[in-house]
Amino acid sequence: MDDSFNISMLPIIVSAVLIVISIRIIIVLYKCGKPLHVSTSKPVRTLIILGSGGHTAEMLNLVKVLQKERFTPRYYIAATTDNMSLQKAKVLEESLIHEAGVRELEAAHFMQIYRSREVGQSYLTSVGTTLIAMAHAMWLTFKVQPQVVMVLCNGPGTCIPLCAAAFLLKVIGIRWSSIFYVESIARVRKLSLSGLLLYNSRLADQFFVQWPQLQRKYPRAQYVGCLM
Repeated sequence: MDDSFNISMLPIIVSAVLIVISIRIIIVLYKCGKPLHVSTSKPVRTLIILGSGGHTAEMLNLVKVLQKERFTPRYYIAATTDNMSLQKAKVLEESLIHEAGVRELEAAHFMQIYRSREVGQSYLTSVGTTLIAMAHAMWLTFKVQPQVVMVLCNGPGTCIPLCAAAFLLKVIGIRWSSIFYVESIARVRKLSLSGLLLYNSRLADQFFVQWPQLQRKYPRAQYVGCLM
């Protein structure tokens, strides 16, 4: 009788757990976009996700204007198949040493993540690589536990797993981080796939575009003009 009772209670328990998780997700989505409550004198752990090529150049231009003492330590992440982005980030951080001293060297960390889908890879085979990328993203995000996630990327291979992992940390209550997505200036009339996913899922706390027609098409985005 006890076994049958436990088995009959299982659907109720599962339903209760799913309801609790759903409520928690709704609460987190509702709170997304609210200001990050951190003391103005306290540094903010920042995760900076690099794309490749021109997207890396755009992100590093944004990093240059950050308040370095405020957004520190900085964790740069690029795909394992991207051999140039982290090198460029290291050059930038080394140049800051001459401006702000040794603290800048200690404030920068460089990491790599598996890409969920390579250019030209079939969608069928990308299922397995996406699962691997998600697991790796969870480990990296749990390790860093960023308070701010900065995103500038034209493809979902790098930033989507990391943003999803950061969101999951919010849901389970480990770390609350704010995700800032800045769409590439190359996107004039429509969002990139990464942008569409983050915009429609509302995972991004702040969503910025650099063309006014994009803001009119996606009204929850904020038009900030050309940032380059």
